[in-house]
Parts: sequence; C-alpha cells; structure tokens
Amino acid sequence: MHLDDLPDGGARGFDVPGLRCKVIVVRRGDQVFGWRDLCPHYAGGTPMAWKRDAYLNGAGTHIACHAHGAWFDMETGACVQGPCLGKRLTRVPLRVDETGTVSTLP
Repeated sequence: MHLDDLPDGGARGFDVPGLRCKVIVVRRGDQVFGWRDLCPHYAGGTPMAWKRDAYLNGAGTHIACHAHGAWFDMETGACVQGPCLGKRLTRVPLRVDETGTVSTLP
C-alpha cells in the first residue's frame, strides 16, 4: 500500500501474508497506525467493518466495531466506548519508507 492510497483521516483494511485477519491502517497526516481487524469483545476476536473498509464511526473520529458498537482510539487502540472498556486492539507495527510505501515491520 502507498500512503497516497489512504486519505488523511481515513482507514482501510489490508491482507498481510501470515496473518489470519486483515490489518486496519488508519492515517493521520503522515502517521499511520496499524491494528488487527479483530474486536477484543469476544475471545478470538470478531471482524469490525460492516462493509468493506467501513472501519470508522460516522464522525470519522474513532475505529468502530459495527458488530458490538465499541469505539477505539485511532492512535492507542484503547476501547473508549462499548462492551470492551479496558481492552484494546492489537497493534500491528507499520513503517512508511522514503517512497511512501506502507508495510508491516517484521
């Protein structure tokens, strides 16, 4: 994925080889944050989008689990509303290289 493929304030899901779930990539300016697409509300996790790349709440201020109504902080992954308060999303470390390519860290 290239940084230009994701608008500032947007989020998209990407398949990463070796992971059993998608990775949610959220962009804020030149920073990107990566999270496993698994809501921590249930053991084993549940995918959060209700349709392709629909990872944010209506205002675009939080990552939302549309199955449970939980909201997560985009930068920390902490649940701030919903049935999983006190839990957080699982971070996927990302890097942006000098060409703007976004990739996961080993």
